[in-house]
Amino acid sequence: MTIPTGTALITGASTGLGAVYADRLARRGRDLILVARNGVQMEELAAKLRAETGARVDVIAADLTRGDDVTRIEQRLLDDAAITLFVNNAGMSLNGGTLENSAREIETIVALNITAAARLAIAAGKAFGARGKGAIVNIASVLALAPEMYEGVYSGSKAFLLNLSHALAANGREQGFHVQAVLPGATRTEIWERSGKDIEAFPAEMIMSAGDLVDAALAGLDRGEEVTIPPLADEAQWKDYLAARLAMGPNLSKRDVAERYRATEAV
Repeated sequence: MTIPTGTALITGASTGLGAVYADRLARRGRDLILVARNGVQMEELAAKLRAETGARVDVIAADLTRGDDVTRIEQRLLDDAAITLFVNNAGMSLNGGTLENSAREIETIVALNITAAARLAIAAGKAFGARGKGAIVNIASVLALAPEMYEGVYSGSKAFLLNLSHALAANGREQGFHVQAVLPGATRTEIWERSGKDIEAFPAEMIMSAGDLVDAALAGLDRGEEVTIPPLADEAQWKDYLAARLAMGPNLSKRDVAERYRATEAV
């Protein structure tokens, strides 16, 4: 598919997948708006991309766990008609298991991975719907499909983002914009070190480079995919999973209780 030319706004753009998206999109001829907490790192990246690609690169230092900073980025998405691509990449992971984190740590990951991600995706959807063009890329995770494998708040936040992507994609088909959810597996980025985890504990064959991940995600976007799973070799597995989920749809809300839940006479 052809995404309209214009400016890409990328969150979590100072390092990792966000920085790679910035590099790839600038080399595709896009101007950029980079958003992250670390303004110094973004300015260094911006200077490099301006010099190497000629792209116009704006930098916005923002902490997306703060509501007022999220509001600033929402407003930019709504007001700036040059933006035609939103890469919703900012996110974090927790150090330790589901029962090993404080209430403050849970609030922080929910604020970033769910609240900010939802507010910004919805703002982009409203803006692109009004303009009749644009694309939203939500960076979720394969753990949205495998909650037993990892810490449950993180995987739950990515399942939330996948669900939101499905709903926004349905809106977009009617209003002229596209939504893609990208589901990375283990990928070599700074998120591991920041959450106190050792990525080298994984078998080497499980770890994808950030460059390969973003290149595959962009190929999926070019193909018009609504869900892109770069590590999944057998696409039929995803299609079967999706078909099974959709097949349940007509049976999920009924007047009558399913037979297996009907009261039986005690023996």
